[in-house]
Amino acid sequence: MTNASRWVRNVHRDRPGASDGLIALVLAVAALVSVKAVYAEMSAMDALFRVPRALPIVLSMLALTAPLAWRRRYPLGVAIAVVTAFLVARVVVHVPEESVTMLVAFVAFYSAAAHGRRPLGFYVLLACELAVLLQVARELFLVGYMAGMHPLSQSFELGFNVVIFLSPWALGAAVRSSRARESQLVERAGELVLERERNAKQAVFAERVRIARELHDVVAHHVSVMGVQAGAARRVMARQPKDAAEALASIELSSRTAVQEMQRLLGFLRSEGDQDGFGSQPGLDRVRDLVAESQRSGLDTTLTIEGERRHLPPTLDVSAYRIVQEALTNSRKHSSGRAASVRIQYGRNTLQLEVLDDGVIDATGTEPAGHGLIGMRERAALHGGHVETGPLLGGGFGVLATFPLIANTT
Repeated sequence: MTNASRWVRNVHRDRPGASDGLIALVLAVAALVSVKAVYAEMSAMDALFRVPRALPIVLSMLALTAPLAWRRRYPLGVAIAVVTAFLVARVVVHVPEESVTMLVAFVAFYSAAAHGRRPLGFYVLLACELAVLLQVARELFLVGYMAGMHPLSQSFELGFNVVIFLSPWALGAAVRSSRARESQLVERAGELVLERERNAKQAVFAERVRIARELHDVVAHHVSVMGVQAGAARRVMARQPKDAAEALASIELSSRTAVQEMQRLLGFLRSEGDQDGFGSQPGLDRVRDLVAESQRSGLDTTLTIEGERRHLPPTLDVSAYRIVQEALTNSRKHSSGRAASVRIQYGRNTLQLEVLDDGVIDATGTEPAGHGLIGMRERAALHGGHVETGPLLGGGFGVLATFPLIANTT
């Protein structure tokens, strides 16, 4: 039984034309059998009763049921054809069968409500319903076997038929609404899948940008320091071997530091436990190390801290440190200056970072090319801040980064 019901459901879903044709065929056979049974009963009750000619009866029943084979393709046309055949069978041919003919009308009305085109379907259904109910009222009050019965019985029977013929309309409208909601849910689910894919791609891109910033800051900073110190060692190696040895030792320290930071970054990328990856990142508490390293590389660097040091969110602390690091790296790589200054100001609602040098950028006075300044601006934008860069009026180059702070941060 389960396999049979599954087969019927699959055919109804995958082959709707065949399913509707089967429904029309079954109802046609049922209508003819029901008519024969009614006439047989009438003959048994009345010996003088003569069965009418079979051809008009058969044709009227076929005309009533055959249109159901196209009930989903042409739902409104099928409803009109069924009602027309219903009226012809009742008024012209005088077919006394009621059960199957009412069922056929029920299926036609349901199909029109569920599949008919709006708003035309409403008016077609209304006209068909009125036509059938008027014929039912005619049979109840004028020509039917109940024409001589009590008006209360007639009224009750009419009301019952109204409910019976309106119920397929209500059922079809409910099914139509349910399918529309289901279609909307499927469409929304598809949109959610696309949105999730877009978010995943954006997250991957954002992570790639973040990794690129980290790699740039780590590698560019230490490599620039090593380059400056290697050049200094080369120049004084013959005349001042002690200074050259110090420069080489500084290069060794910078290379080890760079390798350690690269290993830490790669370890974070392979780990699953650290959700933000900022637990072991450097912060502004290590700016003095940057200044000392810059001084060892030959750039006379000073540090000024204004205001009371405050606890910063880890991501902001790292971004601030990286901006100072990148600014000093640019001073060593792109500037011919001999001195630089770093100023950190903790305000009530803002954190300001200022890095200035006294060198000349190039002949055109433009900003240094590369990804460093882009990375600084991206880091500031992540926290609602901004970065201003450019040549200074008295010579040199400056970087000013401003971050908004929550007033009650402690």
